[in-house]
Amino acid sequence: MNNLRQNTGVVLWILVFSFGVIWVLQDSQAFDAIGAQPRDIAVVNGEAIPYQEYQQTLEQLRERAREQSDGELTQAQRDQLEEQAYDQLVTSRLLEQEMERLGITVTNAELLDMVYGENPHPIIRQQFADSTGEINYQLLNNFAQNPEAKATWAQIENYMREQRRQQKMSNIVQATVHVSDADVKNYYERQNTNADIRYVLQRYASVPNDSVNVSDADLEAYYDENKEDFSRERTYTIQYVQQEKLATEQDTQLVRDDLRRLKEEFAAADDDSTFLQINASAQDYSKEYRTPDQMPSGVASAIYENLEPGTVVGPIFANNAGHLLKIKDTRPADQTYVHASHILLRVGESAGDETVAEIRSRIEALQDSLNQGASFADLAKRHSADGSASRGGDLGWFTRDRMVEPFANAAFGAEAGEVVGPVRTRFGFHLIKVQQKTSEAVQYADMAYSLDPSPATLNDFQAKLEDIAYFSEDGGDFEEEAQNAGYDVRTVQVEEDARNIPGVGRSASLMRFLSEADEGQISNVYELDDKFILAKVTGITEEGYRPFEDVKNEIRPRVLTQKKKDIVLGQMRSAMNGANLDALASALGTRVRTKTGLNFGTRRVAGLGNDRSIIGVAFGLDVGATSGVMEGENAAYVVNVTNRTEPAELTEEKREQIRQQLLAQEQRQIAQQYISGLRENAEITDNRSKLLN
Repeated sequence: MNNLRQNTGVVLWILVFSFGVIWVLQDSQAFDAIGAQPRDIAVVNGEAIPYQEYQQTLEQLRERAREQSDGELTQAQRDQLEEQAYDQLVTSRLLEQEMERLGITVTNAELLDMVYGENPHPIIRQQFADSTGEINYQLLNNFAQNPEAKATWAQIENYMREQRRQQKMSNIVQATVHVSDADVKNYYERQNTNADIRYVLQRYASVPNDSVNVSDADLEAYYDENKEDFSRERTYTIQYVQQEKLATEQDTQLVRDDLRRLKEEFAAADDDSTFLQINASAQDYSKEYRTPDQMPSGVASAIYENLEPGTVVGPIFANNAGHLLKIKDTRPADQTYVHASHILLRVGESAGDETVAEIRSRIEALQDSLNQGASFADLAKRHSADGSASRGGDLGWFTRDRMVEPFANAAFGAEAGEVVGPVRTRFGFHLIKVQQKTSEAVQYADMAYSLDPSPATLNDFQAKLEDIAYFSEDGGDFEEEAQNAGYDVRTVQVEEDARNIPGVGRSASLMRFLSEADEGQISNVYELDDKFILAKVTGITEEGYRPFEDVKNEIRPRVLTQKKKDIVLGQMRSAMNGANLDALASALGTRVRTKTGLNFGTRRVAGLGNDRSIIGVAFGLDVGATSGVMEGENAAYVVNVTNRTEPAELTEEKREQIRQQLLAQEQRQIAQQYISGLRENAEITDNRSKLLN
């Protein structure tokens, strides 16, 4: 304190100087630059794309998408539009720069021609054509010379000028595309020439695994020779948790309460169509008569409990919605419908007497349990041997022709509530409980509210994940915090620029975060269509080659297949040795196969699957010629061409049609390649991870 009092003057001068520096920095806006976020969504070869321009483009795309989808956009659609807006602006800048480099301009004379020439620009015809379709030049001139329309006319001129520039650019790129007569002829012949072949094949899988020895030296040799197969992009190891967007019990109760409040009013309503519309039902009114198989299972079960017209059933929950169901009318259906459950114990038709007796004894024991009051659904879950077990044996509604005859006879011969069996079918022994039975079609009104999580629920979900992030960043352990909050933590690896994240799906926001993240960094909470995601980067591996030890197990089946391939090829070449196909097949213990109508459009060849190499081999041979032993993807084969059908003579009309088709394909490809080349050679700074996350 003594020293402070003695040096008060010095301290005051230091404070005065410090505040002076702060004021200077404040006036110069230096603080604004410290830690400031970029204001541009991207920088393309030194030219900025302002964030505001990106937002305007994005909103235009969103508005167009909303019109097309006639509703709200999903999160996946919003992510896709963000990507589209960014790509559109970057491509536009690259093309603009390229047009500047090439000196592509539009003269005033060209602009006048687009307005007054023989072929006016479409926007001129659209805006100034009269009822006959002819352009009203007096109207056009009045508009162009009107001072109040000056800004609008300037926009029209700029639009036409820019379109003409882009067309010139496109013409330059597409001028490199040429489709020759030979190209047309080759395409036509490839599409319309057919061949008939005979062939013999031997699959590599026919060699037993235990007859092939694969050593570590073999694996290492394969790794060294095929190292490029194991290259990897920059890879992120992440831990993540996800929260599904599911309605809570509170959300369900809100829907239940809303429907209960409407029940009496719905029952008294004279105009059900208007009632559903006014109360925003998720189901429109329909006068259609429906049978049980045309309704959601839960809805059908509720309706057929009481078919008295005027009855309002519910609230019930089915098909992810709450329903009030008003019976309007009934009429006879074309056939009878049964709603049943079953317990199945499998036994094949060829099973021995002892096995059949044992299964029958077991099903009869289950029947005894039912007679003593056991729950049919519980027994089905524990004992039934088909996919319905998880539903307590529930088979839903069905007609007689849907079931095998013994089962149908038993089910349709029983009354509702009755348990019948055991019934023997080709699947085994069944106990069948008939839940409901009807021969009526029903007209009903469905007052339905979707069972979606409320905004409050979604906010709670997001807040829970944000809490995990907060406490994890504040010295906590991400995995521990997540588990304490009731979440399972998953670990996956994601390559840079991957389209899908394992277990998550597509999330442009999460991928942008990863592209800029450091090891240990925790993401924001990202919203997808059906869930929220929170992730932590636990490791980053730079691009390079995956270590041998990491891919050793992946290499083994490849080496095994290659060794089997060598064995099969050797066997076939030895057996071939001047033999014809029949002798080759006999020596190999197999058969000669045939394929008629083989052409370049053939997708599968029996025994070879999707391996289309045989097509090229067959069309490279003369009729009557036989190939050598060929190495396919899954099998070695020998092919003989028995016949070839040449196409009809190419007409001029068909020739021109093919030429235009090939020209359009080539032009699309060259345009895509040109733009890809511009992007690869450009310096592009992507700021989305800083501005959008």
